[in-house]
Amino acid sequence: MLADSLLGSFPSELVPARSAMSFPDGADFRIEIPSVEGPRVLAAVLDEAKKSGVTVNRVSQGSGAMLLSEAEMREMSSIASDAGLEISLFIGPREEWGVGAMSRGPEAAALGGSVRGMRQLRYAVEDSLRAIECGIRGLLIADLGLLQVLSDAKKAKQIPSDVVFKLSVMKAPSNPATLKLLESIGADTVNLPTDLTLNELYEMRSVTALPLDLYVEAPDGLGGVVRGNEIADLVAVSSPLYVKFGLRNSRGIYPSGAHLENDAILIGREKVRRAKTSLEWLKRDGRAFMQSLPGAKGIGVPQV
Repeated sequence: MLADSLLGSFPSELVPARSAMSFPDGADFRIEIPSVEGPRVLAAVLDEAKKSGVTVNRVSQGSGAMLLSEAEMREMSSIASDAGLEISLFIGPREEWGVGAMSRGPEAAALGGSVRGMRQLRYAVEDSLRAIECGIRGLLIADLGLLQVLSDAKKAKQIPSDVVFKLSVMKAPSNPATLKLLESIGADTVNLPTDLTLNELYEMRSVTALPLDLYVEAPDGLGGVVRGNEIADLVAVSSPLYVKFGLRNSRGIYPSGAHLENDAILIGREKVRRAKTSLEWLKRDGRAFMQSLPGAKGIGVPQV
């Protein structure tokens, strides 16, 4: 960077060593657009990506597979299959939307995304099977017991081996020991806290080869960090990394539907524009970083 030459009289910044790991195709990073809540939002995101010259490798959805019709999931699967990208649908139900009161209390955020009792667990397993039947190969999971059940089912060949289990940011690990635990019960890719420093990211990467997921811009509810200008350092330390683009100062859209669809479309388009700007910062850095192409190995492309 030119800035380095202008700061030559100052001490060098202490940056952790570059990761020697990569995705199966040799890439350092992939781009994820979260909160893509239905077919029209997905189409808008891909339209904006085409206009902006941005390759989107994964989209995720937060309202839940249970709130999408089978026709909507099949349509999303078809669109994503053609584009060679992964769709990761949040598996529900979730405790904070149920009849219990504690999960909605000010000191019970840790219960968010959890599955309560055998009744909800049965629905969550059925929600997973329903999504898979519609072609989806990415499941976004926030309950550790559900992750274990589905992981055991995959090992037993009761669900397809190409299904990707993505651990939700609602259960993001804050230390390497917890990250190792999540890997041991079947997580294929793990969301990290949005505010980890480079040194903390290095600590996480040092214990696993799993792809890590990190918001470089986070919605206000997840801290509102805006650090797209750091993308080169984040990728260097954390590769293989899913670089996620949320949007600060935007309307909450969970659970989504036709009443919020126009907002979801505009928010999705702006996230792609944020990604485009961050990629400009990546290029300006000067180091060689590789992004996965559509359909690359390990991407949970829907099966239609």
